Amino acid sequence: MKALLAPVARYYADKLQIHGPRARGADWNSDASQTLRFEQLLKVTHGRRRFSVNDYGCGYGALVEHLLGSGWQGHYRGFDISTEMIAQARELHAGRPDCTFTTEEAALEPADYCLASGIFNVRLEADEDAWGAHILATLDNLAGLSTQGFAFNVLTRHCDAERRRPDLYYADPLLLFEHCRKSYSRHVALLHDYPLYEFTLLVQTGSARSA
Repeated sequence: MKALLAPVARYYADKLQIHGPRARGADWNSDASQTLRFEQLLKVTHGRRRFSVNDYGCGYGALVEHLLGSGWQGHYRGFDISTEMIAQARELHAGRPDCTFTTEEAALEPADYCLASGIFNVRLEADEDAWGAHILATLDNLAGLSTQGFAFNVLTRHCDAERRRPDLYYADPLLLFEHCRKSYSRHVALLHDYPLYEFTLLVQTGSARSA
């Protein structure tokens, strides 16, 4: 797994160095698209304002500002494979005792929700089957790190062929929907109706599924 992800960590470190701690530095096209992704992922919380969250693939911690701007209260833990991203996140959010950042997944504890934005998109030269297996293994991790639910996004296979890049991974939304439904919960929502070439899956577990 480390060999698979090491090039990806370098890719994002380079983006951060070029663009700094903003949406382009996390390889998003704009602040607006980054915010739209956060809004889709947070639908898993049913509009709650008080909850703990694991931000799996946190980058420089942009989700923190989005949460605080919406009136959120709770504990935030950010995890990322890029040491440069984590260093930037710690610098930006120093002095916030409710926010911690780590490059060690083992340091994470289960939270109410686990969110993952963009972590499955960039595969570079990784074999497509190996990357697909990596996604399924990571979903097990997301499920284990959440008590109420988890959410993630992936580039969709249902996009124009000419827009696809060979270094990115495009998933079948129905296959991942079925996997989540069979493996984690009957309460799964597929969001494929917002104006980006991706989809979001919301997986409700625990008491949140009846909210």
